[in-house]
Amino acid sequence: MTFDIMQGSLDISALHDAFKAGALTPETLIEALYARMERDAVPNVWIHRLGKEEAMSRARALGTFAPGLPLFGIPFAVKDNIDVAGMPTTAACPAYAYQPESSAPVVEALLAAGALCLGKVNLDQFATGLVGTRSPYGVCQNVFDPAVLSGGSSSGSAVAVASHHVTFSLGTDTAGSGRVPAALNNLVGLKPSVGLLPSEGVVAACASLDCISVFALCVQDAQHVLQVAAGDAANHGSPLPARFTFGVPTPLELFGDEQSLRCFEAARDQLVALGGTPVPVDFTPFAALGDLLYGPSVVERYLAVGSFIEAQPETVLPVTRAIIMGGKQLTPRQSVEGARRIASLRATCLRALDAVDVLVTPTIPGPQTIAEDAADPRGVNDRNGIYTRFVNYLGCPVLSVPVSFRTDGLPFGVSLVGRSGHDRSLAPLANKLHALSQAGMGRQRHPVPALPELTAPSQGARVAVVGAHMQGLALNGQLLELGARYVKTTRTAPEYRFYVLPGTQPERPGLVRVHSEGAAIEVEVWDMSWAALGALMGKVPAPLAIGTLSLEGGESVKGFLCESYAAQCARDVSALGGFRNYLKSKTQ
Repeated sequence: MTFDIMQGSLDISALHDAFKAGALTPETLIEALYARMERDAVPNVWIHRLGKEEAMSRARALGTFAPGLPLFGIPFAVKDNIDVAGMPTTAACPAYAYQPESSAPVVEALLAAGALCLGKVNLDQFATGLVGTRSPYGVCQNVFDPAVLSGGSSSGSAVAVASHHVTFSLGTDTAGSGRVPAALNNLVGLKPSVGLLPSEGVVAACASLDCISVFALCVQDAQHVLQVAAGDAANHGSPLPARFTFGVPTPLELFGDEQSLRCFEAARDQLVALGGTPVPVDFTPFAALGDLLYGPSVVERYLAVGSFIEAQPETVLPVTRAIIMGGKQLTPRQSVEGARRIASLRATCLRALDAVDVLVTPTIPGPQTIAEDAADPRGVNDRNGIYTRFVNYLGCPVLSVPVSFRTDGLPFGVSLVGRSGHDRSLAPLANKLHALSQAGMGRQRHPVPALPELTAPSQGARVAVVGAHMQGLALNGQLLELGARYVKTTRTAPEYRFYVLPGTQPERPGLVRVHSEGAAIEVEVWDMSWAALGALMGKVPAPLAIGTLSLEGGESVKGFLCESYAAQCARDVSALGGFRNYLKSKTQ
């Protein structure tokens, strides 16, 4: 049995399954990938590509499949503003090139995990731009339409993955460079929380905001790469609850693009079907914050490479030079006033994010062409960044995922913006949304593999709640104050009757175990420490108590129960199947 590289998917699980089955080796994979690259002849992607024989030698050195290497034999590319030992770093400016003695720590971690770096890829010069056209190495072409922008600045990183020349790639993201090219090429773009991945070995753009990002075919791969690169730091954040709120920008600015509007509305409906409730979020402060990235914050770009540009201005593209040198014109007063404005808007935006579980935006308003960019480079760039530029000011993690294809054959993606430091909380929802969309992966649009359920380690006690302590209800704050974490929504074994207790405020139900004629009742299971459970028990009034409760499937957890005497004067609502259904029945 052999693995057909030309037809098969390059996602990590597919390749590892083939390695384990003996249907593929790292050497045969490299042989096939180099043949594909020569056959496809996708222009202007690579700035420095490893020679085939050297790549084969590195693949051969891996030997047989090693389960202890989480990225065994997986090919990847690196944006050429990130150091890789033995390869020049140019930042898409040949005169700036230098030979690093060591690889960036993130690259070192991936190589140590068994991944194979095939080379360095193209970018908008000095990572300044969201278009993919600002490089002396040529324009990177969109994999679906060469007349359409591929997105930047991590253009080569996206095109290399979308063309199925590598499994994943590293980019950088300051204003959206790890997300815009993903949306335009039907990929997942993962931008971690600011500071999660070390930035050593990266040519700075805005050093306080820069992030190394990951382009992948699916959420599972992106999360896997992040886990390898960040270690335990990538594990913060629990999956979003089964019922969640998601912010929707108001007003939704799509510049009259009706196809993008229909795609976003379809994605919104899919999120509702997955348990979400849309909440309008005033986008005005977010847009205003994003506008400052090429205002007060451009001084950081000048500090990073301004002296080089002043010494050799002719080596830098005019549009790039004009943007970066604009940072020199800012007066101290303008810098201080800009910092104050950023702090004020940042606080406003963070308050808005605290009101929802996740913010969902289009990744870009819609595709634009290379010709449009040539006619209005600043305007086209600004339009690409309207939903991406604000994010790094807030420190937030983002997953941009494909959700549909437009009637013109171009992909459309949305971005899920989470809370800073809660990087893995977005993955399960993003994966479900990607899978539901049937947009597939990259140019070949292979089906999306399933993402294993992500759960945080247990704190010790699992507790089932059946009433006002459920998410979004009156007493849920008691659980959150105790550090409890939502685990899942499920049902009890069919051994209970469910009552509404009279005279309780807020209204509370009671769950009574019976010998016969029982029903299965909806519960939420929460995880908390035993100390927190003890504190919760002190808040539970009679006739309620915490006891042992049986769930469907045989699992036993602690949970809210009611003494049987209280049921004699209570209303039996067992037929409704749970407290939320009871509350709905009162409004009908």
